[in-house]
Amino acid sequence: MVIMITLGELAEKLGGVVKGDDNCQISSLSTLTDAESGQIAFLANAKYRPYLETTKASAVIVSEANAKYCQTNALVLANPYLGFALVAQLLDTTPKAANDIAASAVISADATVGEGVCIGANAVIESGVTLGDNVIIGANCFVGKDAIIKNGSQLWSNVSIYHRVEIGRDCLIQANTVIGSDGFGYANDQGNWVKIPQLGAVIIGDNVEIGACTTIDRGALENTIIESNVIIDNQVQIAHNVKLGAGTAIAGCTVIAGSTTIGQNCTIAGLVAINGHISVADGSVLTGMTMVTKSIKEAGIYSSGMPSLPNKEWRKNASRYKHLDDMYKKMAELEKAITDLKNK
Repeated sequence: MVIMITLGELAEKLGGVVKGDDNCQISSLSTLTDAESGQIAFLANAKYRPYLETTKASAVIVSEANAKYCQTNALVLANPYLGFALVAQLLDTTPKAANDIAASAVISADATVGEGVCIGANAVIESGVTLGDNVIIGANCFVGKDAIIKNGSQLWSNVSIYHRVEIGRDCLIQANTVIGSDGFGYANDQGNWVKIPQLGAVIIGDNVEIGACTTIDRGALENTIIESNVIIDNQVQIAHNVKLGAGTAIAGCTVIAGSTTIGQNCTIAGLVAINGHISVADGSVLTGMTMVTKSIKEAGIYSSGMPSLPNKEWRKNASRYKHLDDMYKKMAELEKAITDLKNK
């Protein structure tokens, strides 16, 4: 399916200004370098401005400051990157995870199913489940007992929602994600691990997006809580009783241990590891591969990952690291000797 829209219609929907032909027909998006006739590109980074002279795009989304450099039709917006996102939504042709209710879906007789719900092939909806209006459940999904999925939320294929999990309005959960699995709770009895039943649930707010193959564990006693407008990438592990504040973004392969509270509007890059039973202040930024072992009490940018080096240099540094304590002691001795000399 191809969506056609004029540049003038885009400007009206996005509150922008057209410089050029209002009737220019747009069918899809592309980059400045790869765009062809009928496509719209965008300029959000000034270093790509020279490509405005050579792009074959029918139109480009630009700021007012860059509009004068554009050699084709322009859609002028205050925030071109946001404009790109909104135009992408208008031209999106991604299919729904399901259409109608498949004959092979298994739906408990006492489940509550709202208006306009679609459930894909072989999905299982268990006893006591509540599905709000326009919820979409993809093929092979499992929704456990007494779970609640509110209006407009969509699950792609093979998502597992355990019992008593609550998912808010207009959430999007990508394939193979698991929400509400047991937290990693065990007591040790003289070398034998004794399982602690995880009695809490997972409560997810509105407008939350969760990537593929991510796991969010249920709480041990209280709930794991994901507040509204959180975005979580693929292959993220969120342990039991974690609380994620509204507006926080988490990139792929990050791990958050149990009972940790992440503040609002935090940005957590990929491969970050966050210890359990700590807190991270609102607005904090953790760069890639950061290891957080204690609470962060003030917003800021925090890093600890080791950048790559040529192997020979890395091995040399790694060897020296083993002698770091000896080097510290020698340095302290030298500093003391210098101080003693100065005091003579």
